[in-house]
Amino acid sequence: MTIVDAHCHVGRGDALTGPWDVGRLDGYLRRADATGITRTVLFSVFHGDYLIANRAVARVVAGRPDRFIGFAFVHAARDAGRVAELVHESVNQLGFRGLKVHRHDAALTPEIAQVADRYGLPVLYDPMGQVATLELFAAEFPRVAFIVPHLGSFADDWAAQRVVIDLLTRLPNVYADTSGVRRFDLLVEAVQRAGPDKLIFGSDGPWLHPGLELAKIKALGLPPQDEQAILGGTLLTLLGPAISPRSAAGAERPAATARPGR
Repeated sequence: MTIVDAHCHVGRGDALTGPWDVGRLDGYLRRADATGITRTVLFSVFHGDYLIANRAVARVVAGRPDRFIGFAFVHAARDAGRVAELVHESVNQLGFRGLKVHRHDAALTPEIAQVADRYGLPVLYDPMGQVATLELFAAEFPRVAFIVPHLGSFADDWAAQRVVIDLLTRLPNVYADTSGVRRFDLLVEAVQRAGPDKLIFGSDGPWLHPGLELAKIKALGLPPQDEQAILGGTLLTLLGPAISPRSAAGAERPAATARPGR
């Protein structure tokens, strides 16, 4: 079974504002290897310049390309006007396969969604509980797969998480990762209402234990095919081959889709 962790940070931040500024992968890899995780999506910690930070992540990914998948971190406000430039380098030089955006920096913008659409990249966007605009973005950019970490709220905002579950059931291009979701019954509800294809396993490493996060998925007691969808199948399908902007401009790609919910 292929197990892909869709949510792990790496690198050293430059502000020393919290534990994310000194993150390392040593402990994470020991724990992930022990639990059978075979691939991991990596992106930067919070940083003052994501051009620098993304290049640092790329060096880690290049060291073990069979183990790591890189996502480019983009600051929606500070990088405004240069998102296309950042993503061009991230895809064509660094080999990244998706984008990470966090509302701690700034809210998601149409500029980022447009560039993601152009390059055929999924967007992992943490709204920090502010989930109202997700429906607008998903409708406006139907070819972009939006992955919502923590089912919408790392802060355990169950009301926001219930809204995200509703979005999963109605919008084919909205997905959620499972990292840090503490109310287990919300994961049960998400599977029952939206189907296992709309959930993606993530750990929020290196700070959360990947084995504990993986145990939540195992505890759902799903059939092997459904469990595999959560543990890597859906994410690997969404990643697909990254494409250049030139080919994207002339390509007719379908809207992001998922199998019907169960």
